[in-house]
Amino acid sequence: MKTKKWLIALLLTALAVTGQAKESGTHFAADAVKKYIDSGECPGAISILYKDGVQETSCLGFADVDKQIPMSLDRTFMQCSQTKGFCGVTVAMLVEEGKLSLDDPVSKYLPEFEKLIVAGKDEKGNLTRTPAKNVLTLRMVMNHTGGFPFEIPTKVKNGWSSLSLRDTAREAAANPILFEPGTKMKYSNTGIDIGAAIVEVVTGKPWEVFLKERVLDPLGMTDTTFNPTDEQLSRAISMYDVAPGKKATFRLFNKWMPLPHNGPTVFPSAGAGLWTTAADQLKFYKMLMNLGVGDNGVRILKEETVKNLLATNSRPEGLGGYSLGLGVDFEKGTMGHGGAWKTNCQVNWRNKTLMLWVVQQNGKKNPWFSEWKKAAEKFFAAKLDTGASDAYTGRLD
Repeated sequence: MKTKKWLIALLLTALAVTGQAKESGTHFAADAVKKYIDSGECPGAISILYKDGVQETSCLGFADVDKQIPMSLDRTFMQCSQTKGFCGVTVAMLVEEGKLSLDDPVSKYLPEFEKLIVAGKDEKGNLTRTPAKNVLTLRMVMNHTGGFPFEIPTKVKNGWSSLSLRDTAREAAANPILFEPGTKMKYSNTGIDIGAAIVEVVTGKPWEVFLKERVLDPLGMTDTTFNPTDEQLSRAISMYDVAPGKKATFRLFNKWMPLPHNGPTVFPSAGAGLWTTAADQLKFYKMLMNLGVGDNGVRILKEETVKNLLATNSRPEGLGGYSLGLGVDFEKGTMGHGGAWKTNCQVNWRNKTLMLWVVQQNGKKNPWFSEWKKAAEKFFAAKLDTGASDAYTGRLD
């Protein structure tokens, strides 16, 4: 009897780990992007489309064109600004536990922000420096209305991983802000880093440690880190410069993430610094889609916390839809984020859909991403067979 119960428990665990998603057998993404892969304009990409338990997984082209290494779900990559959503989840955890309020003054935890200076110009165009009138809050730094520039001077010069979160906050407080807190929107890695520094003060732990203990490890995200090992970097997707109509060219690194990518000089950046894999990233975004519960059955946040904090716009009216590190539309049920190297993931918690796109590409907007989004809409509109994992059904020509 004990053996039978053990076998049942083992089976249930296995089902939970896989998330019970069935492969659709469709090729919407592959069909849409194929001509760009064949021409070499798009060296490689990973697409995952999910709808109510059915998933289309596409590993297209190469992680390294010169070495002819095919793209795969275990390839590591820099997700850049998608890191912001991870910071949002840690902040939401502490709000849920009553340890933070979004309307807390930042200076309550980081005293250097008590007196801020706003940079401006007078009627004659002369530069002015005036004391800020509005109180800077946690909500503002997390939704890009705090008045901070995209990056502080040190990171503009040396990259995202060049300074600790607390030192980033200190430098940000020592420089003038761009407008009165809460009155405008300016997309800012700095604000998110300040939010992570507050998490450090409240928890008494480095932010990356708290993130690992409370989010990454419980979700089984073993390849997600700010300081990848040499082995993880050996699996990295190569970076390319891309442009429509031209063959992609290899690029060793981007100035925002200079070499080395690991070691004692690499610091975590909550605004843009987290390495991951498509397999790991999928676990995080499915947790958001499932309103706080991972595919492995582990609850990270309460449902009401996700709905009221992560899925709800926290900006003043007229300043766009954004919550805690995530772009959102509550009525539609969407939330997600993109990254500088053209990665993107969007989920819809109302109709249980997900679209994940992984590339490592520098360049302006390219046609294959828009074609992929059209393919995703075809997938969502198709009538998919949920009875067999290898059935080729629902294809729209």
